[in-house]
Amino acid sequence: MGPAKGKKGKGQGKSHGKKQKKPEVDILSPAAMLNLCYIAHNVADCLHLRGFHWPGAPKGKKGRSK
Repeated sequence: MGPAKGKKGKGQGKSHGKKQKKPEVDILSPAAMLNLCYIAHNVADCLHLRGFHWPGAPKGKKGRSK
């Protein structure tokens, strides 16, 4: 007959103990600058997206409201 009931194929689970190290990314590379031109609207937005936040930065949601 078929395989034993109750046993389903389980994939390889992620280990919760170790965190994977993120690779170093050059945020000043030409490819990153080109991408930034498409996603940032001004200089302040550019700095905010790159992780340079300032104390008075607005934390509001972007997008249209209904």
